Amino acid sequence: MGKQEIAITVDSVILCSTNNQFKVLLIKRKKDPFKDQWALPGGFIEEGEDLEQAAKRELLEETGVKIHSMEQIRAFGKPGRDPRGRMISIAFLSRIFSEEALSPGDDAKDAAWFEINDLPELAFDHNEIITAARGLL
Repeated sequence: MGKQEIAITVDSVILCSTNNQFKVLLIKRKKDPFKDQWALPGGFIEEGEDLEQAAKRELLEETGVKIHSMEQIRAFGKPGRDPRGRMISIAFLSRIFSEEALSPGDDAKDAAWFEINDLPELAFDHNEIITAARGLL
């Protein structure tokens, strides 16, 4: 078997409940792939970085939101999920009690809260990740 290049990323599903309706935090991507499309906050882990630590760092960099606790949803690694190559994403879920103020940065052009039943078209396999997160509610 030949050598396979695999990258590990993290994605965060941040949910808040407002008026008995869940909202999810999304970012608008600044760069390709999927430039200008909405996606979950996330990105590549850094050398020596713990998975949850990476998810919290990416979330803070891209949205300005600081989270203290997260639970792992599962891994997503279907070939072709990312046009840049083989990427395996570890997804995390956090539930918060209010819509935090957002400060988009890093790879995020914008950040916003969306009703979970009225999402825009999402990049990558992020619909699948949100569906898996909803199964944990």
